[in-house]
Amino acid sequence: MMAERYEATGLTAFATRLFEKAGLDSEKAALTAELLVEADLMGHTTHGLQLAPGYLKKLAAGEMTAEGEPEIVADMAAVATWDGRYLPGLWLTSRAVDEAVRRAKSFGVGAVTIRRSHHIGCLAAFLTRATDQGCMLMLASSDPSVASVAPFGGRQPLFTPNPVACGIPTGGDPILIDISASVTTNGLSGRLAGEGRRLPFQWWLDADGNPTDDSAVIERDPPGSILPMGGLDHGHKGYGLALMIETLTQALSGFGRADAPTTWGASVFVQAFDPAAFGGLEAFERQAGWLADACRSNPPRPGMEKVRVPGDAALARKRRALAEGVELYPGIIGALAAEAGRLGVTPPQAIGG
Repeated sequence: MMAERYEATGLTAFATRLFEKAGLDSEKAALTAELLVEADLMGHTTHGLQLAPGYLKKLAAGEMTAEGEPEIVADMAAVATWDGRYLPGLWLTSRAVDEAVRRAKSFGVGAVTIRRSHHIGCLAAFLTRATDQGCMLMLASSDPSVASVAPFGGRQPLFTPNPVACGIPTGGDPILIDISASVTTNGLSGRLAGEGRRLPFQWWLDADGNPTDDSAVIERDPPGSILPMGGLDHGHKGYGLALMIETLTQALSGFGRADAPTTWGASVFVQAFDPAAFGGLEAFERQAGWLADACRSNPPRPGMEKVRVPGDAALARKRRALAEGVELYPGIIGALAAEAGRLGVTPPQAIGG
C-alpha cells in the first residue's frame, strides 16, 4: 500500500487554521504553517509538521506568546538584538532573516540576534528567503533551557545539538547547508526512542559515559547524552563548533545558560551578506557556481551513485512533493487530526482520498 500524500497548499492552509484557532494572528499563523510544511517538503520530517502539536500545546499552556512584537534590545546600523518574548520562533526568525537581508543591502552585512525566541524549527527552511534575493545567509540556533549533548571528553549533557545553516546563491540552485554540532538531533533521538528502534551507530553515551546505540538514554534519569559531531574519535570538532554556536546565539544576544531559563525556546543568530558590496554578485555566483559544479562532477567513490551538493536532495524532494503531494511521516497526520478535533478544524483529505 502506498503512503498517503497531501497537497502542500492544503497542508499549509490546514496548519494555518490550526494556529489561528490556537490564538495566533493571520501573519504569525501563516508563516509558522508555511515554514513547517517547507521542512516536510524538503524531507526534514522531524522538524516539519511533527512539531505542530507541540507548538499548539505550548500556545494553550501560555508558554508560547501569541500576540505582540519582539522588544528591541539594541539597534546600531548593520546589527540589532531582539527579545523575542517567546513569540512563535518561525515567525520571529523569518522576520530576522528579512531584516538582516535589508541591512545587508545597505551595509554589505546585516545581523540580528534574538533572545527568548520560541523554538524555530528547521533552519534550512529559512535559507532561500535570502538566496532568492542574491544574499548569502548564516543562521544558528541553540536552546539554553535544554541540555542533551556533553562536551567532548565529558558525560554530563550541557549543550543542545546546536544547528547551523548557510545558504549560498550560485546562479542556479543554491547551496543549502544545514548541519549540527552533534552527530544527531534531539528530534531523531526522540523519534527512535518512541518507536523502540535502534540504529547501527553508537551515537549516544549513557549516564556513565559508555557509548551506546540506544537513543532512549537521553530521556532516562540520570540522562545520557548525544555525542558531538565527530563522535568518540574526533568529537573535539563538534565540541568547538558547539561552543562557537552557543556564543553567537547566547552571548551576543545577552541571554543564555547563565540565566538558567526553563522555557523551551531558542537563542538565534542571523547574518546576511550582500555579495554586491564585496566582489560583486556576478563574480560571487561565478565562483560559488563553479565550486558546486566541480563537486557534482567529482568521480563518485565505489558504492556511491554521484556526489551531491548540500541542498540538492532537499530541493529534489521538494519539487517531487509539490508535483505529487507531500508524504508525511507515519503518525504525524494522526497527531494533527487530534489537535484538529480539539480546535474544531477539518483535516485535509489525502490526494485521491
